[in-house]
Formats: sequence, C-alpha cells, structure tokens
Amino acid sequence: MSLRASPAPALLALAFLLLVACTRPLPAAYADYAGHWRGEGVLLVIAPNGHADYERVREGRRTSIEGPVHGFSAEGFKIGLGPLSASFEVQVPPHLAGGRWRMTVDGVELTRVEILPVEAERETLRL
Repeated sequence: MSLRASPAPALLALAFLLLVACTRPLPAAYADYAGHWRGEGVLLVIAPNGHADYERVREGRRTSIEGPVHGFSAEGFKIGLGPLSASFEVQVPPHLAGGRWRMTVDGVELTRVEILPVEAERETLRL
C-alpha cells in the first residue's frame, strides 16, 4: 500500500501565492478609494496595498468577494482574478460631502468610516 499526499494543499498554497503576487498598490489617481466604506447592506474595504473585500446583503442573500482590486477607470473597478473577478460600477466617485467621504457604487451610496489604527506596542486597552 502506498501513501500519496493530496495535491489540494499544494494547489491552495499556489493559489494564495498567486493572489498575493497579483496585488499592486492603488494607482495614485485612485488613492481616494482606499478605506472602509459602508452603505445600505454593503461593506467595501479597499486597502492602499491593492487588496479589497466586498460584502453585500440583499433580500436575505449574501454576496462576497475578496482579492486584488484593479482595472480602475472612470466607470469603475474590478475585484478578484480572471474569471473569479467581479466588476463594480462607480456612479459617483469618492468626494467630500457634509464633512464625510462618500461615493456611489452599484447604485448604493457608501460613506467612508474612519477606523483607528491599532498600536502594536500597546498590550492593554487604556480608557
């Protein structure tokens, strides 16, 4: 009887490395897209390093995708790789309105939420 290792872990590791390798920083012209964005049933996180997470809950169904954000244009952007990517239409690009950053993506108005950075040296929370 011979024991053979399953190729699944190696394929997953390769897919992860490809995903990380394809992540590129946001183009300077689209730096305003970076941040944590929330709207009616939508959470969109675009990191300056070019990684994005998107989640939408509508009519009891959840849709999510994560991966490199790319293909920026006046019409929108994409998240993911190849056939596993999704296109997002930007009706209103990021802009300041009423002291808050806002944009409209796929018909949903999103507001950027300011997230405080975590201090690595601090081990306990001080109030």
